[in-house]
Amino acid sequence: MLFIGRDLDTEEDLYIDSSKSRAILICGKRGSGKSYTMGVIIEELLAEGQATILVVDPMGTFHTMCLPNLDQERLLWDWGSSPEGLRLRLLVPGDPVVRYGDAEIVSRMEARGLSFVQLAINPSDISPEAWCDLFNIGINDPMGIALTKAVIKCQRKHGLDYFIPQIIDRIELDPRASQVTKDALTNRLETATLWGFFSDDRYREVDEVLERQAINVLDLSTIDPGRYGRRPLIISVLGRDLFVKRSIARRREELGLDARTARTWLFIDEAHQFVPSGKSSLSKEILIRWVKEGRGPGLSFVVASQQPSAIDNEVLSQCDVILSHSMTTSEDKTALNRLTKDYMGGELRTYIDRIARTGQAVLVDDDVERVSMVHVRPRKSKPGGSEA
Repeated sequence: MLFIGRDLDTEEDLYIDSSKSRAILICGKRGSGKSYTMGVIIEELLAEGQATILVVDPMGTFHTMCLPNLDQERLLWDWGSSPEGLRLRLLVPGDPVVRYGDAEIVSRMEARGLSFVQLAINPSDISPEAWCDLFNIGINDPMGIALTKAVIKCQRKHGLDYFIPQIIDRIELDPRASQVTKDALTNRLETATLWGFFSDDRYREVDEVLERQAINVLDLSTIDPGRYGRRPLIISVLGRDLFVKRSIARRREELGLDARTARTWLFIDEAHQFVPSGKSSLSKEILIRWVKEGRGPGLSFVVASQQPSAIDNEVLSQCDVILSHSMTTSEDKTALNRLTKDYMGGELRTYIDRIARTGQAVLVDDDVERVSMVHVRPRKSKPGGSEA
């Protein structure tokens, strides 16, 4: 059970059941406490030690969880707790020194107790369709046809052990592709190698970079969203790999066999960037699958956003827990109000309007068919995200 806080009306402790797969939406306007609340859930899960935790952090704020929350020490005492820095591993796509631009920055972060893990994406984990989407190429255009053929031939010849140079070689050997097409594709693929996060020597398993007894934070703040969908691409590859591995692990568990991949909780801050409403994204398909089909393999999904109206409705409608902080825009309130359930005894927006200050939220839990006004407990670890 995850301790979230206390009921504002009854002072009763409020919990979320974590013994099963959950889909949780955390929302609120900027500065209302949504990322703080996400950190509370992460702390509770780490204390349980039963699941792998992967946090997608596009803003670069969660690395501070390795430090104790000394700023709220007295408040923590009032809640019967104390400040605590947590074991945290920072997954960085590529070389951390290159990404952060300074070896001294990396050294200082390591001195705080952070462990850096260099994340490399396997080119063989990217489908022909995803390559085309990445480069904004139509799959039936000349470049799309040549790229698709090259990737398929690499798959047939090398299995999982091929890299971008092998794809380029196959393109160059294509007798039906024009030189203009070959040059255009080669330029794009060579540019992709400069992004610095593709594996170029061996196939890497996702299990190599995730650790169950730590908070695994994927820092995407160092990846320029840019023209190509680099951030969604990384999430797509990791999400698909984890879904497949966890599905296999679940079958092994049912047969009494050891499972290599533990139950996994995927947290995504600023989720509207990755499962946008009314727009496509390289990560959208797999994330919708996580929230719709994750219960079977033991996959949980937590999304946070200051713009719930910008998140695809297929995600919103599948969330069985809502933690909403203060909202001000009518568009976002309307999106949340559509999630009103019969057992609430009123519209969701009426509960949101009762929120009086930062740290308060509406907790809706379909599992127990209950809606509560909650005072979120203080964080043990240091919150990030303060403005300069």
